[in-house]
Amino acid sequence: MTETQAQVVLLAHGDGGALTRELVEKVFLRHFANPALKEQGDAAELPKKLGRLALTTDSFVVNPLFFPGGDIGKLAVYGTVNDLAVSGARPEYLAASFLLEEGLELAVLNRVTASMADACREAEVEIVAGDTKVVEREHLDQLFITTTGVGWLAEDSELGYRQIRPGDLVLVNGNLGDHGLAIIMSRYGLDLNEQIKSDCAPLNHIIHQLLTSCHGIRFMRDLTRGGLATAVKEVALAASVDIWLVEEALPVARAVRAGADVLGLDPLYLANEGKFLAIVAREEAEHALTVLKELRLGRAAAVIGEVREGRGNAYLKTALGGTKFLDLMAGAPLPRIC
Repeated sequence: MTETQAQVVLLAHGDGGALTRELVEKVFLRHFANPALKEQGDAAELPKKLGRLALTTDSFVVNPLFFPGGDIGKLAVYGTVNDLAVSGARPEYLAASFLLEEGLELAVLNRVTASMADACREAEVEIVAGDTKVVEREHLDQLFITTTGVGWLAEDSELGYRQIRPGDLVLVNGNLGDHGLAIIMSRYGLDLNEQIKSDCAPLNHIIHQLLTSCHGIRFMRDLTRGGLATAVKEVALAASVDIWLVEEALPVARAVRAGADVLGLDPLYLANEGKFLAIVAREEAEHALTVLKELRLGRAAAVIGEVREGRGNAYLKTALGGTKFLDLMAGAPLPRIC
């Protein structure tokens, strides 16, 4: 069988034969076991439900695979779950596609899939379908994952750009920039004692609580690549409004702010994997903030700005009383952060 009796991924693991079956049974079915996946059909049969369907897909290529606070497996689950959640949907099912490099240690693949299984249990979703392909050495960097998620929207869910109104307030559920800086520190061995950790987490539970407790939510956005600043600018453009942020109100951990300053980075443009932006009717904002602060992933939540009439601009009112124009991120400070 070579390669120390298949302790690593071989090209034959992707040819659809005996080793493919062994990989499916000993790795994927072992960790992702559920009735729909157990059937191993060409498509998963899902229970019939009433309501509107939400569908999203995302690919994950993060380097390194494992980093303080998370790994590519957790990102692959949480990233797709969070995209559904900020759309107002209740995530339920995922499909996962794995691209593997020949020579990848099976112990690494097992570690990633075990982490994905743990993430699924935390988010209360199931992986019900998947696929695996293997490519030659040096044609891929270890492991890439694509996940597609399905969830259900409530009939009265009306989140969207068209709901945003001048006078609405802008909230975030916690500290900004943790994930992006954690990846940078981990990749280059800069962080001592892992003081800075990724914030990757499933947002579906906290968002469900917010939506069921507060009826003034206009819009939500998952703050991943491009960070808060890029998201705010995109929202302003799409809704044809101006959004003003207040620098002193922005929640940024001291270690993240210090690390970003040393590296010449702006925390507003650093990626997050467990943070979301919510635009809320002014009269409901205080209640929404109270709801968030009572939950583990919302303890550092804050009102950070407001929506005004305008033409798609985003501004930051600085601590010194000046005004900074916020634009779309022109270039990522680091590739492959998720």
